[in-house]
Amino acid sequence: MKLSNNNFKLDVTSEIGNLRALLIHSPDNGLGKVVPSKAQDWLFEDIVHLETMRKNEYDFYVKLLMYFLDPARIKGKLKEIDAKESNRVFYKPDNKDFHCSNKVIEIQTLLEDILQEDDIRKKLVASVCAIENCNYRLQLKLIDTPPAELAKIIISGSLNKHEMIFAPIPNLIFSRDIGIAVNNFMLLNKPAKKARARETLLVRYIFFNHPLFAGYRDNILEIPETVQHFLRPGEDNEQKTTLEGGDVMMVSPQHLIIGCSERTSVSGANEAIKLLFQNDVVKKVTIVKIPHKRDYMHIDTVFTQVKRNTWVLLRSLAVPDGAGEIDEPLGWFADKKNKDKTEIVQFEKGKKPKTFKRLEDLLNDVSKNDLGSAESTVFIYSGGDTFPYDAREQWTDSCNLLALKEGVVLGYDRNDKTVEAFKQKGFKVIKVKDLLQKFENDELNPETMTDTLILMPSAELSRARGGFHCMSMPLLRDKVL
Repeated sequence: MKLSNNNFKLDVTSEIGNLRALLIHSPDNGLGKVVPSKAQDWLFEDIVHLETMRKNEYDFYVKLLMYFLDPARIKGKLKEIDAKESNRVFYKPDNKDFHCSNKVIEIQTLLEDILQEDDIRKKLVASVCAIENCNYRLQLKLIDTPPAELAKIIISGSLNKHEMIFAPIPNLIFSRDIGIAVNNFMLLNKPAKKARARETLLVRYIFFNHPLFAGYRDNILEIPETVQHFLRPGEDNEQKTTLEGGDVMMVSPQHLIIGCSERTSVSGANEAIKLLFQNDVVKKVTIVKIPHKRDYMHIDTVFTQVKRNTWVLLRSLAVPDGAGEIDEPLGWFADKKNKDKTEIVQFEKGKKPKTFKRLEDLLNDVSKNDLGSAESTVFIYSGGDTFPYDAREQWTDSCNLLALKEGVVLGYDRNDKTVEAFKQKGFKVIKVKDLLQKFENDELNPETMTDTLILMPSAELSRARGGFHCMSMPLLRDKVL
């Protein structure tokens, strides 16, 4: 079923406004075929048990999203859906009872839709086969494959249950990284790792060709390479132009935060600033440079927003003393001596750049000056800011939370000390399984919930090194008034 653009709107002006539409990708068969020898090449720390991830973890995520974003498709039907759970009928696009929501939107559905068009199917198959070094006979075979089946093959790398023709793209579940909505623009990524090249290709085809986004095609921003990049002698992260969505946060209508990290380069951040300012998308961009370590990966593994005056974060990393004047962002961040230091500099049209010494100072400034919070800014620290729990729980995404609305966030149930820190700040805590039953029994209402941390099962999902902020690409949020 093709999703139409009737009443579809792209508009994200914050990290915490009521979530109304998002793009996700539910775990596909490719995740179940990651082998230990290739796991790190494919950016996984470990192999996962696919059925547990699907049935006991991600399934709850989709159901919760539906109650908040598209309740008519699930309210009163939970018992019936659970009875069919073993067949995964509810959230996998290739099942006849798939929810097919135009608010909780599945990437595989959009891919299937555009593959219905002969011209697009031929071009996309040719592009995928070029990336994956497929032979020409296989290319012709794929072109003649029905769209629904072809979409599964392109994503999973499997021609059938037993035959793989190219690598899976298991990181597609982290839909945040492939693009981010900035107001009514879509900023597409340039991945740092080859393992994510096919994801980027698919997303470009989807955003430029799917009718859902027809009204926004002029608002799609693609990060260009620097001039004569092909002549550069080196290929380290600072010289490549890379940018991933986990390093981009839309914190207010005119303010974007971009991280320089293991995955987003100085060059990528610099090119993004130019694009955003040239197109008048935002007036202010803050660059947060964090250590280029796998421990952190993206800035959304270090901090995310809970309320306009509340943030969850890893205690600020070391910052250099005596930050001085800044003439050009690329020069400021290219200092190799400070590679493992946190540096924060803010660029605003018509003003001199300014620096922040600590992450807390920046986040307090966002809460007070961008979002107009009259209350004191609250910081909830990973692991309760107690060693070794702060580092352990940050590794399992204690700081990577998704706000469904202001004050109502999703996080992993395994981060016990962080959960206690939320309780100490006055937040209610509830397990997702209990919450779904309360929604179904009219004991709780998503519209009236406040200050709640929803605990999601995480035994397998956490092995993939990403939380629910990573597993979401918001397309529409209410404005924060």
